[in-house]
Amino acid sequence: MAAALSCPVLPLASGCSVPVLGLGTSHQGGYSHDAVVHAIRNCGIRHIDTAKRYGCESLLQKAIKESGVKREDLWLTTKLWYSDYGYENTKRACLESCERLGVEYLGLCRSIGVSNFLISHLEQLKEDCVITPHVDQVEYHPFQRPQELVDYCRSRDIVFEGYCPLAKGEALTHPSIVQLAKKYGRTPAQICIRWSIQNGIVTIPKSTKAERIEENCKVFDFTIAEDDVEVLNGLHDGRHVSWDPSLVV
Repeated sequence: MAAALSCPVLPLASGCSVPVLGLGTSHQGGYSHDAVVHAIRNCGIRHIDTAKRYGCESLLQKAIKESGVKREDLWLTTKLWYSDYGYENTKRACLESCERLGVEYLGLCRSIGVSNFLISHLEQLKEDCVITPHVDQVEYHPFQRPQELVDYCRSRDIVFEGYCPLAKGEALTHPSIVQLAKKYGRTPAQICIRWSIQNGIVTIPKSTKAERIEENCKVFDFTIAEDDVEVLNGLHDGRHVSWDPSLVV
């Protein structure tokens, strides 16, 4: 079994610390048991992101058990659906997710987060709730870099997590990213992931292929120069490859 990935962590206001690189799972593109086991056992991944809606929590239980890694050495995130809103509903749904995952607790039970919340949503939440979320998970890649939201989160001690770091593959063929990949002797995916991490974003690429997961993990032995980071920052054009949360009011 590989040792845990030499991966920096970011402290949360809850007192916990989250690894800056994780493995995303999804209801789209299928689920690979072997890939998850490989990520944990052979690549040293210790951060797994899922959701009730993805339908793979019970499958992850099997993969985590097979990996041989102890629960306390893993950061697990799951997400509830809007039908679970309300104190009692949320508590019940969280316990049900724990049961499906085969764990006694979850990272986002000890640390509470939200997903796809923009500033307007977080401001509304501030009016309705006492606790400030510890994490906000939002789409983040070179074409969708919501810096105002990132700055807002940091000002309120909310850690920003980014999903779709490769823009669902759209970023991998952009000429500027391809050029930087050649310059650094890396792949376009590694450039995108490293750029995201250097911008202080907890980054959760998704893959069901073992070789891609290995590739995505090899981002801690090089640094992108600041002028090249600015080139990547400048690719922001506001496009969404997932969905636009501004439509939710």
